[in-house]
Amino acid sequence: MAAVLDAIRVLDFGRYIAGPFCAALLADLGADVIRVEKVRGSEDRFVIPLNEAGDGAMFMQVNRNKRGLTLNPMKPDGREVVRRLVATADVVVANLPDSALTAMGLDYRSLAAVRPGVILTSVSAFGAGGPLSGKLGFDGIGQAMSSAMYLSGRPGEPTKSYVPWVDFTTALSATVGTLAALMARQQTGRGQEVKGSLLASALTIANTPLIEQAVNAPDRVATLNRSQVSAPSDTHRTRDGWILVQTIGQPLFERWTTLIGEPHWLEDPRFKDDISRGDHGEVISERMVTWCAERTTEAALSALEEARIPAGPVYSPQQTLDDPHVQAVRFLKAVEFPGSSSPAPVADTPFSMSETQTGIRHRAPLLGEHTDQILSELGYKPAEIVALRVARVV
Repeated sequence: MAAVLDAIRVLDFGRYIAGPFCAALLADLGADVIRVEKVRGSEDRFVIPLNEAGDGAMFMQVNRNKRGLTLNPMKPDGREVVRRLVATADVVVANLPDSALTAMGLDYRSLAAVRPGVILTSVSAFGAGGPLSGKLGFDGIGQAMSSAMYLSGRPGEPTKSYVPWVDFTTALSATVGTLAALMARQQTGRGQEVKGSLLASALTIANTPLIEQAVNAPDRVATLNRSQVSAPSDTHRTRDGWILVQTIGQPLFERWTTLIGEPHWLEDPRFKDDISRGDHGEVISERMVTWCAERTTEAALSALEEARIPAGPVYSPQQTLDDPHVQAVRFLKAVEFPGSSSPAPVADTPFSMSETQTGIRHRAPLLGEHTDQILSELGYKPAEIVALRVARVV
């Protein structure tokens, strides 16, 4: 079964998550992705180290299916390596400041001069055109500035999500843009620049409460895990754990009232629709607290499932790994990595295609693992590669 991007080469100059995971998804679709990093190893290689070399969990996830090249593009000989690489590339991915792209010869004008039709996918923290455009930022800044942190946790205690959802949604949107640019190039023969930003992604995910605030100005504050626009929708402690129950819409609420023995609540004006139930969600949550406290997690989830009400257990990381369904669907692939004490459970491509190959084919590269191979493909002789190594260009 052929992969859709078999003939596409991608140069990944990304760092951390947004750029590298975009490139990883392109690699999952069959592209030949070359991960370019510092000669001593880029900082993101060593986040949450798992072996003596310091290779990290994040790097293993977002750099699968790639080949690894070390390079110092600021040296003259390194700029020549960049030029030769670009001459073979269809896509360049970089989440670096504009000034850094220009200094490395990775701005769109420089790339197109070498390779007409090339696509540059760049990701910034704050996007272009505003007073913060040149400012550095990470995932958490997007969470903070989008109001997502303000509406999470408790009032007066803004709470950041432990997982970096802004980075990953930025990577997903950048991937969509890159694929669209490749399709456009098929039609026009021209390349273009695809731009994404962490703030744009965060504002997209947080858009609904922003729209509500602009139109109705409810000035909402955080309510921990309880929804403000429907109920029951909250986390509840059982006799031996925690569960999350989520309902929205009248049919689900009706089934819930039957389950807990409060059918008269259907006539209560406080609970006439989703938004009303959200406004009085504390009352509904209190009733659910009592119901859950009398049951084990298994018993509560079984009763909710029989009533066809969406609910699930709140898991620790180990419980997630041990869950029979998570294991059965095989979405987490066991990937061996040199020096690690056990295989890494790397999340596979988050979609599948019936007629096209996708997915993890091989692990993330060791530092500079494919440098000699790639340089040879670019026309460098063995003695020239040795010279580049001696000069710390690669």
